[in-house]
Amino acid sequence: MSSLLELQNVTKTFGKGVTAVADLSLRLAPGVVGLIGHNGAGKTTLMQMIATLSAPTSGRILFDGVDIAKRPETIRRRLGFLPQDFGVYRNLTALEFMQYFAALKGVRDPARVRRLLELVNLHEQAGRMASTFSGGMLRRLGIAQALLNDPDILVVDEPTAGLDPEERLRFRNLLADLGCDKLVILSTHIVSDVETIAGQLAIMRSGRLVACATPEQILARARGQVWAASVDAAEVDHLRASTHVLQALRQGEKVALRIAHPHPPCPGAQLSEPNLEEALMAQRYAVLEPA
Repeated sequence: MSSLLELQNVTKTFGKGVTAVADLSLRLAPGVVGLIGHNGAGKTTLMQMIATLSAPTSGRILFDGVDIAKRPETIRRRLGFLPQDFGVYRNLTALEFMQYFAALKGVRDPARVRRLLELVNLHEQAGRMASTFSGGMLRRLGIAQALLNDPDILVVDEPTAGLDPEERLRFRNLLADLGCDKLVILSTHIVSDVETIAGQLAIMRSGRLVACATPEQILARARGQVWAASVDAAEVDHLRASTHVLQALRQGEKVALRIAHPHPPCPGAQLSEPNLEEALMAQRYAVLEPA
């Protein structure tokens, strides 16, 4: 099956040689893809290029084989985009806001507006002013507007930022459902946002794609690299300097450590099953090394 979206050696530079994305290549098909990286890794710049808000300095982004920098309309009519800083007209009700964006996108089916408000569980608040909405409700309204044109690609940038745990769970479930027949690209630095819903993780560091794998592959490659140890407090600084300490928890006179290292890092250390966040944090894992 051909890829729905293909990035070929994409680079984006700003100003005096500041490189935000460097020689990035990636092929994506329908499903949920988690774009993982620290703040400043280049995730937002990459998503803006996919959304045709910015063009690559070099390289190409192809949608069904068409270069979107040369023909942006080919992806725009099939794209839904929710940026991190999503603004709403707070003097409009949820229904009025959706009707306004439907008109902008050429959607003439009033029933679709109401179906989408129901999909994001805002149908009972359709008559409320957006200014009274919580952060989670505003993010759900943002997803509803992004889906107005029934897109094939949905791009969402840091969608759970500022949400409480219940709203984050609801939002993740909604994105998982959408990923059944669309390409959903979800950018985040919060691993729990994607570990249960993403079929593929694209990991960025300093503008580069350093790995692209399933969560299961990342965990498998991390096994045999994570250790649990209980040490005296005086040993912690030495271990921080010589290994990658993932977690330190004081327990009485001892400190319980989780450590990433290819070999036993100290006497008494025991191999431990890593979780996904630990696997992604461990800088020496092969999965995170450039190919």
